[in-house]
Amino acid sequence: MVEDSQISGFYKLSMNERQKKLQELTGINPEVLEPLFNPGTVDMEVLDHMIENVVGSMTLPLGIATNFRVNNQDYLIPMAIEEPSVVAAASNAAKMTRPHGGFYATDTGPVMIAQIQAIEVPAPFSAKIDILRIKEELLEFANKQDPILVKFGGGAKDIRVRVIDSSIGPMLITELIVDTRDAMGANAVNTMAEALAPRIKEVTGGKVLLRILSNLAELRLVQVRAIFDAKMLGGEEVVDGIIAAWAFAEADPYRCATHNKGIMNGIDAVVVATGNDFRAIEAGAHSFAAKNGYSSLTKYEKNEDGNLVGSIEIPMAVGLVGGATKVHPVARASVKILNVETSIELARIIASVGLAQNAAALRALAAEGIQKGHMALHARNVASTAGARGEMIEVIAKKLIEEKMVKVERAKELLEELSK
Repeated sequence: MVEDSQISGFYKLSMNERQKKLQELTGINPEVLEPLFNPGTVDMEVLDHMIENVVGSMTLPLGIATNFRVNNQDYLIPMAIEEPSVVAAASNAAKMTRPHGGFYATDTGPVMIAQIQAIEVPAPFSAKIDILRIKEELLEFANKQDPILVKFGGGAKDIRVRVIDSSIGPMLITELIVDTRDAMGANAVNTMAEALAPRIKEVTGGKVLLRILSNLAELRLVQVRAIFDAKMLGGEEVVDGIIAAWAFAEADPYRCATHNKGIMNGIDAVVVATGNDFRAIEAGAHSFAAKNGYSSLTKYEKNEDGNLVGSIEIPMAVGLVGGATKVHPVARASVKILNVETSIELARIIASVGLAQNAAALRALAAEGIQKGHMALHARNVASTAGARGEMIEVIAKKLIEEKMVKVERAKELLEELSK
């Protein structure tokens, strides 16, 4: 646990210096951090058992977002992403919340939904009532499938039943509501749904097909709000510009798609770093945003002091047990850096990063245009692609930005000229 996530000039340090600083601040055993600092040390035998047909690995840059304070606790946040400016933008936005206490987060608990599909049910509305009549029996049988989960306070908690119309006729959908505690929960809820399928078939007289979780985790929501300081943002005009940019996203799905993608830039980076399922998070977020017509996952207002108040509500099905989070050494190191104890704590942090990233993107759009900061970082990638190494990367990147010609061809020309 870090006492203060504000690290002055962290980005100015060399990579080796940043590594030493991280180890110093967290006090984590160097052996735990080694796979993070040197990805080549990850045992290929571990990777070979994670998926099929393994031939190698793909290494993403992993940075540390600073300045985050969530529910009065400071965090250093690992973010794995290939896109420039994301880590810096999130860190900068988080800094703007600190004068007002940082991020405040709450949630609806680690609750997942499993669906059991029955078709060709003779009397679906009557069958719906029949299933609800034996709800306690079904819950008891579901919980027998995972006594360990029940022991830790989780397990099947409720059942709801819906009759839906489809192109092949009415379907009876039984939904099992499961508290998955610190697991993402896919395996647990799927196992329970499979176990209940024969009884559902018997009661409904229909044909049971799918038995699987829903990634629209509407019962596993995280809500976060933060006050972004108006002076640090750039003044009242910038605050108004951010609110106008958000209102544009609320009103237009073409803008909203990119708006929400910016939120996911921050969220996915932490999800990937911790070995969680970013596809499930993406599916849940966008389907939640589309429930009543596609809309923004964030909201923005101006308070009586003229500061920007941002909030986010988003499904967040992440876990700390099982899957890559426990298997992959880099994911384990990332969780260690975060020093989180529950999946809920992790979910709150991730949603906070999403809000910070979105606020930073809107500020860039409202104040200076998105390309200014983004291109400064992109220029380094271009210089490196052209063959520049070491200090020459910064020299060429600076020249590219000055010329407003951030292109590989120009970088190669500059490299050749400077080499002479």
